[in-house]
Amino acid sequence: MSTTLNINGKNVDVKAEADTPLLWLLRGELGLNGTKFGCGMALCGACTVHLDGEAVRSCVTPLSAAEGKQVTTIEGLAGPEADALRAAWTQVDVVQCGYCQSGQLMSACALLRKTPRPTDPQIDQAMSGNICRCGTYSRIRAAIHQAAAA
Repeated sequence: MSTTLNINGKNVDVKAEADTPLLWLLRGELGLNGTKFGCGMALCGACTVHLDGEAVRSCVTPLSAAEGKQVTTIEGLAGPEADALRAAWTQVDVVQCGYCQSGQLMSACALLRKTPRPTDPQIDQAMSGNICRCGTYSRIRAAIHQAAAA
């Protein structure tokens, strides 16, 4: 099956079955390796991308769900919220191993675009599907607050 997807603002033709996980296309076929494979069951958040601005887990999102929608990966994440988050991530020194960070940033950006001044419970709720094995949760929350204030 051949279909056209809009990924990071560009139309891309892909050949895959409708039930192929979006993650496989992004990493395997398109070489967009910023989106990570973690658990394969939508439990860790490492594979988070935006589908029409909503944070989704690309490991369980079939190609058919992305048709006609804007897919944004960490490579295409842009805008004032993304810039503020990247700056805050650096200033707060969030990253340790870094494996989960693209998924963390994608979820945080989706949150700030919906809720510009989130509370701690709103941050915790939005970020609850993103696991950080290094345990940088308090720094992630601090960075989101700092980005929201920027």
